Amino acid sequence: MDQPVEEHIDANNAPSSSSSLVLDAVPVGTPLPWSIVDADGTLLFASGTILATTDERTFLFTHFSPQRGDLLDLNAEQPPKPAPHAESPVELTVKDMHLEIGALIGMRSLVGSGSPMHPCRIIGFAPNHSIFVTPPLQDGRPMPLTPGENVELVAIASQAVFRFVCTIEAVCRQPFDYIVLSKPGVIRRLRERKSIRVHAHLPVRFGIGETGEAYEGLGLAKGVSALGMSLSASWTLGAVGDRLRIAFRLRSAELDTEIETTAIIRNVQKGSAPGEPTNHGLELDQLDAAQQMAMKVFVFDRHDDVLYWSNGFK
Repeated sequence: MDQPVEEHIDANNAPSSSSSLVLDAVPVGTPLPWSIVDADGTLLFASGTILATTDERTFLFTHFSPQRGDLLDLNAEQPPKPAPHAESPVELTVKDMHLEIGALIGMRSLVGSGSPMHPCRIIGFAPNHSIFVTPPLQDGRPMPLTPGENVELVAIASQAVFRFVCTIEAVCRQPFDYIVLSKPGVIRRLRERKSIRVHAHLPVRFGIGETGEAYEGLGLAKGVSALGMSLSASWTLGAVGDRLRIAFRLRSAELDTEIETTAIIRNVQKGSAPGEPTNHGLELDQLDAAQQMAMKVFVFDRHDDVLYWSNGFK
């Protein structure tokens, strides 16, 4: 009853021992005093962002597990990755992969565990099934490779997703830089491919228009392909043909990549009732080589959870 005013104020302002947020703790119409992240630490809203409507706040709590970014213990143990899907034992050849000149593939060294994939392009094939590729880049520089070293490759070809191992036969400098890979060892077909997308649950920050520095809202990518996504948002972000700025993070067994790019709205499906989210089919048309590889590897890693479709984004 006689608690001093100062003690009363301190008690109300004492930081919570939990980083988890409840709906009423997130303000609408005023700048956020702290960042909001998902349970795995993925940024959902930066501090200072303004949630414009209660529908946007409801969308946040419906699809994510909002945490205060300044309190979340990012070093907490993460759940183990699921075991890889069983792969086909059928013996395949280079011709069976239907790879084309100029195809983008991913390469990583087998030395050390958990090394990332690096993008390179196929520039030729030899009669003995050796493969000629451009030097993969690592931090903007040619990846250090040694003749005799074994490397793992991932290719999302026109027919399927493949994974195989080659030996570096030569690192050539004349008449230009290129790598000679041996005939692949065991080629594993991981998934037949048409135009595919995989199930996803990715927080995506978006901004209206092609230019700007800030992101105005948060959406949920429920499906992802190598060049697009299906984005759900609490309001309609534009008409077919309009452009958005988007930012999201891709985590896979090989990569952990932050992507910021632009997207074209290819289709819009509004909710059938008030308050229901709108789904947007987006085409990501300005991905660089490393971002394209990250998208392909993300799709590859989820080959056991794939959806096929005949239209929509690529």
